[in-house]
Amino acid sequence: MAEPSQFAAVQDPAQATASAGGSRDHGGNLAAAIARFGGLREDWIDLSTGINPAPYPLPPLMAEDWTALPDRDAQQALIDAARSFWRVPEGADILAAPGASALIARLPALRPARTVQITTPTYNEHAAAFDHCGWQILDHGPAEAQVVVHPNNPDGRLWQPDEINAPFCVIDESFCDICPEQSLIARASASGTIILKSFGKFWGLAGLRLGFAIGDPDLIAGLRATMGPWAVSGPALRIGAHALNNHDWAATTRLELADAASRLDQLMQQAGAQTVGGTDLFRLYDVEDASAWQDRLARAHIWSRIFPYSSRFLRLGLPPADRWSQLEAALL
Repeated sequence: MAEPSQFAAVQDPAQATASAGGSRDHGGNLAAAIARFGGLREDWIDLSTGINPAPYPLPPLMAEDWTALPDRDAQQALIDAARSFWRVPEGADILAAPGASALIARLPALRPARTVQITTPTYNEHAAAFDHCGWQILDHGPAEAQVVVHPNNPDGRLWQPDEINAPFCVIDESFCDICPEQSLIARASASGTIILKSFGKFWGLAGLRLGFAIGDPDLIAGLRATMGPWAVSGPALRIGAHALNNHDWAATTRLELADAASRLDQLMQQAGAQTVGGTDLFRLYDVEDASAWQDRLARAHIWSRIFPYSSRFLRLGLPPADRWSQLEAALL
């Protein structure tokens, strides 16, 4: 883990993620990098996100996936696949949504605004959503609500069950499909608990906009009421069910991602970076000057992620299989 001094002092997590109406720090936005450093989009590798560069192969779609309102059977098929894949315990409910971000934005309204513990650094949309709904955000507890990202973004921290103990708990497992043995899904049936799952990371289909809330049926009912009857598109229902039923692909992909993450660590360490954390979908490095490293890589048309709270942290996703040589050349 990184030394605490590598994080800039952040007294207010809501300020660290910007106000609800302001710009928030994210990966992506390759267009801005191209505007600054030039080149065509096809010249670039976007390593600023934690999206699997080898996405799930899309199954054939039917005409009615595009033309008809999503029907109950298709929605149930997706939910059944999700319950099986994540081994959801009896007593927990499941809601599919158009991306985990849509759920994150709605979660704070499920309870009266009081205090919420969100330990930084972490994914900043949680603090922004709670701040927008009037919650007081604390870096340490105790609090009426708690949000943990498990594994954490950007450092890969895995939370222990006894560290999560607020009456209202949100456990964001958007990156946990690379390490399912670490999942806290067994807590999903507990009162006051919601576990989030993202389809865009492990399956590499961020543009599909598919996410899941799993947990306390009363809380899920509150979310469901805000979503409307056709929250998930017909294509997303079919693709999601197909992928969640393909357990062999998931097992093979975990092995491939682990190999790629190890290869990336070796390259970066040879170039002088120190590995301080991450997951098998993104790696976090300590470097002397993160901005200078980002510029160096960008001149080779490789986009990376740096953070407003640390001058030393550089995060990289995994390159596509046919673009490793571009990264290797940039690090020479």
